[in-house]
Amino acid sequence: MSRAALLVLADGRFPAGGHAHSGGAEPAVTAGRVRDAAGLAAFCRGRLHTTGLTAAALAAAAALGLDPLALDEAADARTPSPALRATARKLGRQLMRAARSTWPGPALDALAAARPRGAHQPVVLGLTAASAGLTPEDAAYCAAYEAVGGPATAVVRLLSLDPFQATAVLARLAPELDRVAEQATAAARQGIDALPAASAPLLDIAAETHAAWPVRLFAS
Repeated sequence: MSRAALLVLADGRFPAGGHAHSGGAEPAVTAGRVRDAAGLAAFCRGRLHTTGLTAAALAAAAALGLDPLALDEAADARTPSPALRATARKLGRQLMRAARSTWPGPALDALAAARPRGAHQPVVLGLTAASAGLTPEDAAYCAAYEAVGGPATAVVRLLSLDPFQATAVLARLAPELDRVAEQATAAARQGIDALPAASAPLLDIAAETHAAWPVRLFAS
């Protein structure tokens, strides 16, 4: 196993399309729920312990070798917003393209054939991690970090927030990110029925509203 592969996979420059998405930060900024570093910290903390935990568990389960099609169905059941389901599959399709070019493997090929329009991104992420020789814990960490790293980057652009402040928010969340990754991996080891389904209704509602905007900076 090369731990350097984790750095490549978690790097924001990895061509998986995440840079075009705010993770719900754009509607939160527009609604005035995120106005500064403190608001960003609260937003990221809430996202980490809800959708972040759920995504991390799905990624860890896929990296463990659980049935990716069953996991894709589980991801659908945990994503009530049609806009977020569409986004998750679009990001999964983009990640699949990057993953098959970088760490090709039969599991990725099989899922790409079974879900040509894209599987949920966390499921693809877990298979990618396994194909790269990474552990389920690595996959969980990557998914959990994506849940907060994307919104932090987006808020820097949306509010012209000092990037040092945004990075400090992420650094202070590190102990909680550790706990979420550990919790997600432990749940994944118990099977699909034990995967968390932590919900964030406000993110779901905001996603539907955001999808109807005629003009927006981010795709989601």
